[in-house]
Amino acid sequence: MELEYQNYPKFTPEMKKTHKILIPNMAPVQFRILAAVMRQAGYTCELLENCGSQVSELGLKYVHNDTCYPALLVIGQFLDALGSGKYDLDHTALIITQTGGGCRASNYIHMLRKALEKAGLDYIPVLSLSFGLEKNPGFHWTVGLIRRLIYGMMYGDLIMNVANQVRPYEVSAGDTTAKVEFWTSELLNRFDRGEGMSRKKMRGIFEEICADFKSIPVTGEEKVRVGVVGEIYVKYSPLGNNNLEQFLLSEGAEPVVPGLTDFVIFKIYNRDVDVDLYGGKWIKQKFCQIFAGYIKKYQRAMIDALNRSGRFRAPGDFDELHHYIKGYLGDGNKMGEGWLLTAEMLELIHTGVPNIVCTQPFGCLPN
Repeated sequence: MELEYQNYPKFTPEMKKTHKILIPNMAPVQFRILAAVMRQAGYTCELLENCGSQVSELGLKYVHNDTCYPALLVIGQFLDALGSGKYDLDHTALIITQTGGGCRASNYIHMLRKALEKAGLDYIPVLSLSFGLEKNPGFHWTVGLIRRLIYGMMYGDLIMNVANQVRPYEVSAGDTTAKVEFWTSELLNRFDRGEGMSRKKMRGIFEEICADFKSIPVTGEEKVRVGVVGEIYVKYSPLGNNNLEQFLLSEGAEPVVPGLTDFVIFKIYNRDVDVDLYGGKWIKQKFCQIFAGYIKKYQRAMIDALNRSGRFRAPGDFDELHHYIKGYLGDGNKMGEGWLLTAEMLELIHTGVPNIVCTQPFGCLPN
């Protein structure tokens, strides 16, 4: 018998103290920082690292094989972790994003709950990482948490950007990875001390990160740059794209991967433009404009730091990205990655990266 929609187990305030929340791993650099931000907010979290063929096999066992590949992998990763014996299942919870739009990702959470029921694990609570679609009394959005998550995303985007521009050229293999590890830990230590959470402090840390990665000894040859775009999960996840970045490195290429920030602003902008296209409350539109403008300021600071480094190429900001689609697509093309996918490809082409891998998973209807 299927679970009734309203009868799913809730994540209660008591569980915040007793339960470990498992997080599926999409963007390894950014999500490690975001998981740590969640821990600092009082939640016990773990970013899943399990991968391999057994993950997809479990997904195929418990998810309809005509659904989109990211859902299959995310649910398979959860079930593989729960069956590993590493966790006390009576004190474990799962968290997953819920978009609320026309993308199938809106239904991941319901597919996950059905999979848990089939596996006899329907007592495990699943948190919806969304704005208002579901409520769990033990998890609350706060201004402080949102702010920290935005900062964590920005730092993660910068680290990914500079690491991708250094790793293909490093003289000593592993130097770049060591810097990534150092800065991930260093940022969390600074967060604990209350540092890095103001625009002024962030600018200073951006400069430090650029300078530190710039200090890594590199060779002088120029390698072919290959852009990576596509569906948001497969674009970043080594599990989803079969370690695409590592493959490109092994082939002597430099991967160029756009950051998460544009995608987040894109999702906010969609709520803004909905009011113009379909009508709605002006106050909702104004809030979205203010929120997007807030993130854009920090994106601009990151771009400025890259430009000042004298070593690293900087991407354009969201407004530049949006400009690229003029004459190609309208703002109403917004399901899934929508016009953003085309805009990222156009930006790559216009900035000297005509070689592009477009990672489209099976069953991705919007794309």
